[in-house]
Amino acid sequence: MFDALKSLDLTALPEEVQTAIRAAQHEALDVAMQSANLKRSAVHLTESNAALATQNAEFEAVNARLEHYVKEQHQLIYGKRSEKLTEDERQLAFEDLEVATAEAEAQSDAIEMTKPRKKRKRAQRNLGNLPGHLERIEQVVEPDSITCPCGCGDMVRIGEDRTERLDIVPAQFRVIVTLRPIYACPNKDGGVAQAAAPRYLIEGGLPTEALLAYMGVSKYADHCPLFRQCQIYARSDIHLHRATLANWMGKMSFHLAPVVGHLLKDLKRSDKLYMDETRCPVLDPGRGRTKTGFLWAIARDERPFGGSAPPGVVLCYADGRGGKHATDFLTGFSGTLQVDGYTGYNALTKPGRNSGPVKLAYCWAHARRKLKEVHDRDGSPIAAEGLKQIAAFYKIETEIRGKSAAERLAVRQDKTKPLIDAFEGWLRTMRARISRKSRLGEKLAYIAKHMDGLKRFLDDGTIEMDNNVVERAIRPIALNRKNALFAGHDEGGRTWGRIASLIETCKLNAVEPFAYLKATLEAIAEGHPAARIDELMPWNFQKSA
Repeated sequence: MFDALKSLDLTALPEEVQTAIRAAQHEALDVAMQSANLKRSAVHLTESNAALATQNAEFEAVNARLEHYVKEQHQLIYGKRSEKLTEDERQLAFEDLEVATAEAEAQSDAIEMTKPRKKRKRAQRNLGNLPGHLERIEQVVEPDSITCPCGCGDMVRIGEDRTERLDIVPAQFRVIVTLRPIYACPNKDGGVAQAAAPRYLIEGGLPTEALLAYMGVSKYADHCPLFRQCQIYARSDIHLHRATLANWMGKMSFHLAPVVGHLLKDLKRSDKLYMDETRCPVLDPGRGRTKTGFLWAIARDERPFGGSAPPGVVLCYADGRGGKHATDFLTGFSGTLQVDGYTGYNALTKPGRNSGPVKLAYCWAHARRKLKEVHDRDGSPIAAEGLKQIAAFYKIETEIRGKSAAERLAVRQDKTKPLIDAFEGWLRTMRARISRKSRLGEKLAYIAKHMDGLKRFLDDGTIEMDNNVVERAIRPIALNRKNALFAGHDEGGRTWGRIASLIETCKLNAVEPFAYLKATLEAIAEGHPAARIDELMPWNFQKSA
């Protein structure tokens, strides 16, 4: 119809008819344009719906992946005991899950970028902060042109946007070349002059003290055995045999022995220590297999009651677990020793001991663990009640942690002692009702047997409820044991204990282990006097740094 109206010759028609026809033409044109717009809108909506459907499907797939990762994390944390992983395995699993989750979130962000969207608020995530001591390398990104479009010349800088990203330069080897010029009298009468050669920890050897410190931290703090370090060095075309690195570590241990010995003496001057032991498998070539050595950890930490002595830990190696080793290592110590229920420590309480008898304070964490084992296996309501009562003790301890010994003692006498008395009454009642031969009966008997030592913290504000201080200190030993499998010799166990002692003491005092070991080895190489060995303690390094 619009084409027919458009082809008409209007000049021969009356003016009123011409006006009517023109109006009809305009109306027909509007209808045609509206129809075309509707068609275009329909096509656009169809395409948009298809794109949204595809995007929705992609989001659903990403959400399904994220929900699956959440279920896996829930299983890792709250799964059945038979399916639970060790702490190390759990951390590795968490790393993999977090990597997968980050990948899924990146995919989700990429999907959202394909559609126009409003600027959203930046997500608040714990990405860490960048310390001020790190080197800043500025990269200035200039526009292609700063010529003003209006023709007035170059634009004027009025500000800048600044962003920071964390970068890394992988560990790089370098060679220190020491030159000692030789000077002589031009008249050949005055002889020659030359500076004395610097003293090194390993005379005539390749490694600097920094390299030795790096190796020690890599092995005993980062749990990277020497043979793996050899593989890492080889990527930089530095080919060193594992035996060479082991030789260097042995010499480093020898020079650090007096420092660790002094650290142990300092710890034993305290009247409150913690002690625990952990396996240290050692190769036994005569039998073609490993034997079980032990690292005995002796720790001090007065921070929970505001004490003045700095925290520290020493790991002493022994080829067995007999009580005589605990007696030997603690020669010169008298006071309170916080331990688990191992009977080997009873030798320390004998009146005939040269250094004086030791009072044993036992660990509530171990007592709680006994009940937890039964509760997890059987769901025992009796074990659950015991756990509930012990939790009440710990709640009070949390409230008084960091307060003075006198304040802690007052609160314990006022609040914790009545709870402990009630717990003892409950313990007697339950033991009378339950067979001593049952698993629960055995656990209750263990607690009752050690009750005197468990209650010792009630009468002394410096004593903790548990032995967790030293258990945390020996946890890295398990990681090294898993990575290195065993020490090659009893001396290897002693080396392990010495270097790990200094590293763990550094951690307790918030000292960077590599910086401390490097400075200490350099001081020893330069002949640091034995009379000032206290200056080499990790906590004194912290003060000077």
